[in-house]
Amino acid sequence: MAFEQRVISAVHRARGNAPFLAHLLDREPRLAAALAQGQLPSLRDLTIDLEPLPTAQRLRLMRRRLALRIAIGDLAGVEDLTTVTRALSDFADFALHTAIITAIAERTPDAAPVGFAAIALGKQGSHELNYSSDIDPILIFDPHTLPCRKGEAPEAAAVRIARRVVELLQARDGDGYVLRVDLRLRPSPEVTPIALSVDAAISYYESLALPWERAAFIRARAAAGDRALGERFLAAVAPFVWRRALDFGAIGEIRGISRRIRDHYAQGQVFGPGFDLKRGRGGIREVEFFAQIHQLIHGGRDPALRVPATRDALAALAAAGWVDSDEAERLSAAYTLFRTIEHRVQMIEDRQTHQLPSGALLDGVARLHGVADGDALLALLAPPVATTARTYDGLDPDSGDTLSFDRETLAEQLGAAGFGDPTVAVQRIEQWRGGSYPALRSPAARAALEAVLPPLIAALGTAPDPLGAIVRLDRMLARLTSAVNFFRLLEARPALARLLALILSHAVTLAEDLAGRPELLDGLIDASALDPVGDVPALMREMAGGEDYQAQLDHVRRVVGEKRFALGTQIVAAVADPLDVSAGYARVAEAAIGVLAAATIAEFAVAHGVVPGSELVILALGRLGGGALTHASDLDLIYLFTGDYLAESDGRKPLGAVLYYNRLAQRVSAALSVPTASGPLYEIDTRLRPSGTQGPLTVSVEGFAKYQREQAWTWEHMALTRARPVFGAPAARAAVDAIIRGVLRGDRPERDVPADARAMRGEMARHKPPLGPLDAKLLPGGLVDLEFAVHIVQLGSGVGLDPSLNRAIDALIAANLAPAGMAAAYRLLGRLLVTLRLVAPTAEPPGPATQALIAGALHMADWGEVVASLETTRQDVADWLAQAEGLAQAEGDGA
Repeated sequence: MAFEQRVISAVHRARGNAPFLAHLLDREPRLAAALAQGQLPSLRDLTIDLEPLPTAQRLRLMRRRLALRIAIGDLAGVEDLTTVTRALSDFADFALHTAIITAIAERTPDAAPVGFAAIALGKQGSHELNYSSDIDPILIFDPHTLPCRKGEAPEAAAVRIARRVVELLQARDGDGYVLRVDLRLRPSPEVTPIALSVDAAISYYESLALPWERAAFIRARAAAGDRALGERFLAAVAPFVWRRALDFGAIGEIRGISRRIRDHYAQGQVFGPGFDLKRGRGGIREVEFFAQIHQLIHGGRDPALRVPATRDALAALAAAGWVDSDEAERLSAAYTLFRTIEHRVQMIEDRQTHQLPSGALLDGVARLHGVADGDALLALLAPPVATTARTYDGLDPDSGDTLSFDRETLAEQLGAAGFGDPTVAVQRIEQWRGGSYPALRSPAARAALEAVLPPLIAALGTAPDPLGAIVRLDRMLARLTSAVNFFRLLEARPALARLLALILSHAVTLAEDLAGRPELLDGLIDASALDPVGDVPALMREMAGGEDYQAQLDHVRRVVGEKRFALGTQIVAAVADPLDVSAGYARVAEAAIGVLAAATIAEFAVAHGVVPGSELVILALGRLGGGALTHASDLDLIYLFTGDYLAESDGRKPLGAVLYYNRLAQRVSAALSVPTASGPLYEIDTRLRPSGTQGPLTVSVEGFAKYQREQAWTWEHMALTRARPVFGAPAARAAVDAIIRGVLRGDRPERDVPADARAMRGEMARHKPPLGPLDAKLLPGGLVDLEFAVHIVQLGSGVGLDPSLNRAIDALIAANLAPAGMAAAYRLLGRLLVTLRLVAPTAEPPGPATQALIAGALHMADWGEVVASLETTRQDVADWLAQAEGLAQAEGDGA
C-alpha cells in the first residue's frame, strides 16, 4: 500500500474505533484535512503558529496536535515504536523544561533559570514514553543558586516553583491538559517536600535507598531545567546504581516486586480479555525487569550495559554474552508488540490504561491495529506472552528443593549428593544452622543459608574432594563477618557454586584469600574472568582511579586481588596453562608498580617537589624480572635515580637528591606492601641492591653502573641476568638496560664464575632446604639449579642475555650451549612450581583428586607420569649444571 493510502486508512480506522482520536480530528480541522489527503506534517510545522500564546495554552494545544499526528503515523505503520516513543518523550522533556523556566520567570523575572532540575525516571528517562503515560520526575534544587524572592528561604521557593510546574502541566481546560505528573518516586514521598535539595537527595541514595530504587535509576536522565545540576546529581549517585560488588539481595527484591505486582493485579494475570499488557504475567514489565536484573548484575563492571532503553539493553546484554541472542531478540520483538498494542488501547479514550478490553471494545482495538477482531488480536499476542513468562520465570525457578533438618534424612541426602561418608558434613551443616559462627547468627543469614544449601551441597558433592571442600568452607564461614551476600551470590550463580567447590577441594591458598575477602568470588561473574589478563597498559588503566592517594591504594589492591584470584582459579578450573598464568601474575604486578609508583611520586611532590632533570627508575629482578611470578611470589626490586646526585628538589620542603629518592623509595615500597582496608598486596625484597642491606635503598644510575662494573660479586651479576626496568621514562629505562647489557657482556670484574656458583649453591642448600619431595624450585636438579646453569653459561658466553628464562634457554639451545631437553625441563618445572604454590604449597604429595589436577596442568596422563618425569628432569638438569660448570671452567682456562 502506498504511503498516502496507509495514512488515509489510518485516519478511517481512527475515526471508526477511537473516540478520542475522532474528537481530535474534529478539533483540529487543518491537521485533519492534511491527514485525510495522506500527508503527515512535521511536528514543527504543526506548532509554529502557537508560539505567541501563553505558556499553558500553547503546551496544551501542542500536546493535542502531537497526540493526533503521532497516532496517525503510528497506526499507518510509517513510524516505528522507537520513533513514536522518542517523539512523545522529547515533547515531555520540552514541556517540563518550559514549565520550569516559566515558573522561575514568573517569580523572579530577571533571574537566570538555574538551580532547579528535573530528573526523568521510568519511560521518560529512557525515551520510551507511552501514548497516554504520566511522567515520574524527581525535582531537585541547589539552595546556593536557586533564584529566590527577597527574604524567602530556598526550600520554600523550590516547593512553590515545583507546585507551579505541576499546575502548568496538569491543569485541564477545554483544550485538554499537557502531562500527568507523578512525584511519588522521590525519596520517602510521604514525608518529604515535592522538591528536594540536591545534597539531601544524594545523601538519601547513598545511604537509605531501597533496592527497587536502584533499578529505577537505570533509566534516570537529567531531562529539564538546570541540566548541569541534574548531571552532577546523577554522577554523584551513580555508584549507588552501578556497584562492582553486587548485593544479590537487590535482585531478590526486584523479583519480589514482580511477584507482588502479580498478586495485586491478579485480575490482569490471566491471558485473554482483561489481560494487563504492562503488569500481567509475560507482559511489558517482565521484559523490563528481565533486562534490568541483568544490567544490575553486570553493569557495575561493564559500562556498555548501562543503557536505559529496554530493547537497547537487551541488545547490549546479548552482545556481551550475558543473555542468549535468540532469547534477547524474542523478548525485544515481544516488547515491541506489547507496547504497540498498549498504544492502541490508550488511543481509544486517552486513558492511562494497560488492560485489554473485552467484547466489542476489544474488537475495536483489533481493528485499530489492522486485524479482523479481538480473537485475531489475542492469537497475535498469545505466543510472545507465553514466551516472555517462561523466560522471566527462568530467572528464579521455584524448584521447591530443600535440605532436610532431620539428621538421618540429611545424611541420606548428602550421601546421594556424593559425600561418601556424610558424618562430618552433617555435623558442619547442623552447626551452621545453629548459628555457630557470628556470620550465621542473624535470621537473614540463616535464611540465605537455607536458600543456598541445596545447590551448594550439590556442587560440593560433585567436587573431587567433597569432605575437604566442606571442611574448608567451614573454616571460611568461621572467619567471615557477614555471610548473607556471600550466600546470595552463590544462590544467584550456580556456576560459581561449582567453581567454589573446585577451589575448596584443591586450593588452600585461594580458599584462604576468599575467607579474608569473600567478594573475590563476585569478581568471577565477569564473562572474561577466566580469560588471560590484559597487557600492562590495559591493566594500568583498570587500576587507575581513586579520589585521593589512600583511595588509589585501596583500588589497586582490589583490582590486584581480583586478578590474582582469577588467575589462580584458571589453574584450578583447568582453563589456562600455568606458564600463561605465571606471565599474567607478572603483568599484574608490573601494572601495580606503574600505577602506585606514579601516584606516590605525585603525592610526595606535593611537599617536596621534584628534583630537576632527575627521575626514579625501578628495576625488577628475579621472577618478576623474568616475567614469570607465582601466586605467592615477592617482588625483587632495585630503586635507581637519574641525574645529579648533588641536586636538590624544588618543593616547599626541599631535599637533597639522595635523601629525596631514599624517602621516595620507602614510600613506594610501602605503597606496594602495606595492607589497607582492601587487603595486602606484595612483599617487597630490596636486598639485591648494590651493597645489599648495608647500602642505601636507592643509588644513582651512575653509582649503580660503577658498582656493577667494579665491585659487584658473581651472585649479583647472575641476578642481573634477569634484571628488567619496569618503571621510568623510556629513555631512562633504555639507559639502565644498556648498562646491564654492557656488564653482562663483560664490562665487569674478572671472577671465577663456576667456583662462585658452586659455593653459592652450596650455601643455599644448607640454609634453604627443599620444603618437601615435590619442591620443584629447591630440590637438586630443580628450577634453581636450572637457573644456575643458565646464568653460568650466559655470563661465560654473552649469549641468551634475555631476562625471560624461557627465551634465554631457547637462545642457548639454538647456539648449541644447552641441551635441547632443557626447554622441556623448564616448562615442566615452571608449570609444577606455579601449580604447587596454589594446590600444594608445602610441596608434599596431595590427595588423589589434586594429583589429577596437577597432572592435567602439566599435560600428563596421571600422577605416576608426573613423578617419573620430575625425577628424569631433575637428573637432566643436574647433569647440565655439572656440564655448564665444566664448560665455563674450560673456557676460563683456555682464555
